[in-house]
Amino acid sequence: MAVTEKPHGKLHRLFTRVLAVLILGGLVVAAVYLSQYQNFRNSHLKVPEAGRIYEVSPGTSLNRLAHDLHQEAIIAHPLFFILLGRELDVARRLQAGQYRLDPAMTPQALLETLARGAVVQHTLTLIEGQTFREILELVNASDELTHTLQHLDAGEVMAALGYGDEHPEGRFLPDTYHFPLETTDKEFLQRAYRAMNDLLAAEWADREADLPLESPYEALILASIVEKETGLTAERPLIAGVFISRLEADMRLQTDPTVIYGMGESFDGNIRTRDLRADTPYNTYTRDGLPPTPIAMPGADAIRAVLHPDKRGYLYFVARGNGAHYFSHTLEEHNRAVQKFQLGKKNIKLSEPDQTP
Repeated sequence: MAVTEKPHGKLHRLFTRVLAVLILGGLVVAAVYLSQYQNFRNSHLKVPEAGRIYEVSPGTSLNRLAHDLHQEAIIAHPLFFILLGRELDVARRLQAGQYRLDPAMTPQALLETLARGAVVQHTLTLIEGQTFREILELVNASDELTHTLQHLDAGEVMAALGYGDEHPEGRFLPDTYHFPLETTDKEFLQRAYRAMNDLLAAEWADREADLPLESPYEALILASIVEKETGLTAERPLIAGVFISRLEADMRLQTDPTVIYGMGESFDGNIRTRDLRADTPYNTYTRDGLPPTPIAMPGADAIRAVLHPDKRGYLYFVARGNGAHYFSHTLEEHNRAVQKFQLGKKNIKLSEPDQTP
């Protein structure tokens, strides 16, 4: 007698087969998507060979970022990018700013970079010997800084920085500064001011004993003169030694850069006898001691030279015409050096020994 299969048995086997097919199909699809996801994760961003700058606005979400990157053809799969961001747990740690993207960067590397906030750093260099007016011109001309101080005069700028009772000259350390987008000119100058304060304090604490300088500010003033007198690093301690010796001997400094600074905008590139005789607070030919303020921004080498001068007893120096100077102990020797190096007279014999710093 034949056994007839019940209808529900057939339905069960059919359901089982369909379910198996669906599961198998799902596994295949999942495997394909997983493979595509892994390929995406390790793929490279679509950017020019030279790279490009990409800006993330404040408050940008992971979803918005993914769609923006896809719209600009930097990534191929925004959904994978979102999934990757959630896997890396960076969705709430994305930081605004400008970022440099290069062709070797992967989506994972990009997300990690955004989470670290490794933004593009812009640079601005303050050069030794620049005046505060020249600094402001540089800062105001910078396209990378956010400007809040334009159209303010020197006193107003110092007040805005929080140093309204201080003269601005010499107060900012020459250096190359790195900063991110949206740094303000105020923040930039405050940073340069603090850098100078820190350096000056450290160098003053390590100064040689018995210098004729009463304060770090006096050291800053003298360092600015040394900075303007020579561009040769090795020569600065000798220049500083001359000025230190003159101060100790109660001699006037008689340095042209201070006269030029006191002339202000009337200086036309030439300094004349009448300029040396025209009294201003900065004319060290007519006034004793140091001028009232620095005359420029001294660098670290000039500050260090003033606080560690090379004192060989020299009281005079004159430019040789090649960037270096000839140093003399006596006025007589100095006058001969002037005839030789400044007036071009031949057969002038100088008695000073080798002056190699």
